Amino acid sequence: MAIPDDVALAEALVAPEEFRAAMARFASGVVVVTTRCQDGTPRGFTASSFCSVSLEPPMVLVCLANSADSAWSFARCDRFAVSVLTPVHQPLALRFATKGTDKFAAGGMWLSPGGLPTVRQALSELDCEAHARHPAGDHTVLIGRVTGVRLGEGSPMVYYDRDFRTLA
Repeated sequence: MAIPDDVALAEALVAPEEFRAAMARFASGVVVVTTRCQDGTPRGFTASSFCSVSLEPPMVLVCLANSADSAWSFARCDRFAVSVLTPVHQPLALRFATKGTDKFAAGGMWLSPGGLPTVRQALSELDCEAHARHPAGDHTVLIGRVTGVRLGEGSPMVYYDRDFRTLA
């Protein structure tokens, strides 16, 4: 099926700033995703593009910017962990979103039973085996098969309109 010229033209006219502003109006949860390099060095990033994919088998996806400091590590890892954040984790979320910092130096982390760094007192923690990676523009969609779950308590941190929020 051919795309009409006016549709293709409309898609080409969406400016990055306009698209970013539109996406800022979608509220989402906030997670920190972590792994270890082959030499044991921990790597991680903050994400708001995270969701479940499948119940059988249990799978999740997270999107990682190709320009992220940890992109190379996540392109090659066999396992990763996802920590769902609460409002008290805002400083940690900012630290893991900042390029060029030692994200693991200031604490707030512990090791999962499988040896991956996770966020201490997270709302939930998911251990994942890397299942697939798909290029998507300037990001990579990382799909993981969930192999372990640990539940915490509290309420979620929400990212909306380029700021961290709490539920009322």
